[in-house]
Amino acid sequence: MDGFLINTEDMYTVATNTVLKKYNKPPLTWKIKIQLQGRPGPKAAELVIDWAKLPITVEELTKQSSVVLDKMWPTCQFLPGALELLKHLSETNVPIALATSSAKDKYIAKTNHLREGFDLFGPHVITGDDERIPPGRGKPCPDIWLLALKSINDERAEKGLEIIKPEEVIVFEDGVPGAIGGRDAGAYVVMVPHPCAMDVLDVEYLKEVVGNGEVLTSLTEFDCTKFGL
Repeated sequence: MDGFLINTEDMYTVATNTVLKKYNKPPLTWKIKIQLQGRPGPKAAELVIDWAKLPITVEELTKQSSVVLDKMWPTCQFLPGALELLKHLSETNVPIALATSSAKDKYIAKTNHLREGFDLFGPHVITGDDERIPPGRGKPCPDIWLLALKSINDERAEKGLEIIKPEEVIVFEDGVPGAIGGRDAGAYVVMVPHPCAMDVLDVEYLKEVVGNGEVLTSLTEFDCTKFGL
């Protein structure tokens, strides 16, 4: 969701830099930023504290960042090609699910004004605080992706429809941790990194991250016909 469907990844950067400035620390670099993308909030906060040597706890960093972010969430918007893709998949009856590391309350705050797109996921929304995800098994672990697929397959089983296998799934991601999780779940990964991330990520490393998948510079480049969609 963050940084792929909606522009909230940039908002996280603004909020974190606001806190860093308060403690006379340098702003985030994209070298550290790419390690934070898609990770559960507490883990991302822990990485920031270790990197910047902040004299505060994970809880304090989260609280201070939230003061900034809570004002920004209502202004977030879909990224280019995102809403169009969701509508196309929905109109052509392609099963879709959302797997986000955001906690449920953050998911709601970010998407309340964007229901035109997010309602298309129906009941298949898995948030990072879902109790079915074991502690410490957030992205880059594959658990959240497999749980999203289970949500789809449980509904299909009730309707007597054929079960979808992991290798029949496309995982869309902007961050390295989530892309690794999708790859390890057995899915085909389509990765669309942030433009600034592309400046620091090695091409050969990205090939390793997506496995047999692909890396695009924009979601608008995604070719539905390539996959029979």
